[in-house]
Amino acid sequence: MSGALKEKERIVQILLEAFERNKSVNYICCNDGLRYQRIRLLMEYAYDVCKKYGKVYLSDNKNACALILLPAKKTFSFQSIIWDIKLVLKVIGLNHVRKVLRREQEIKKHHPKYPFFYLWFIGVLPSQQGSGNGTSLLQQVLNDARDMGLQVYLETSTLENLPWYKGFNFKIYGELDFGYRFFLLKKS
Repeated sequence: MSGALKEKERIVQILLEAFERNKSVNYICCNDGLRYQRIRLLMEYAYDVCKKYGKVYLSDNKNACALILLPAKKTFSFQSIIWDIKLVLKVIGLNHVRKVLRREQEIKKHHPKYPFFYLWFIGVLPSQQGSGNGTSLLQQVLNDARDMGLQVYLETSTLENLPWYKGFNFKIYGELDFGYRFFLLKKS
């Protein structure tokens, strides 16, 4: 297995374990007998998109990762269309597309019109949470965003994560309701 493929597999595994019970992720993935596989495919999709249109981070000890999207760099391509079709068919499910599209439109209404760093996913293996891996990785992400002169935006449905983000001076600038509380945060 090549180094790039090993990196992708490790990152997908970290995110799968870290987000398996996440309300927002489970809202997107059709909740059926294939939920675990659907979450894996969602994380593969996010990895591919961020590898092409953003940044991918893996901690030195390979226990934490982050996926950053740079929306200003995202352009139309046939590859991205194929990824989106696969996402609809294999992750969301045709019966849930409208619901998920409405959710994504509502979120994007709150994003800035200028270039920004979008922290799509940051995850730590559950067995390693609380050991500083996520903190070190988030600091690296914030340093890169600062060096590029970009604000960092993210969303979370995990109430327990809010104090951690606030410790990095993220501010809640909005809250949405999708049947669960969904917080919009930014750091200037």
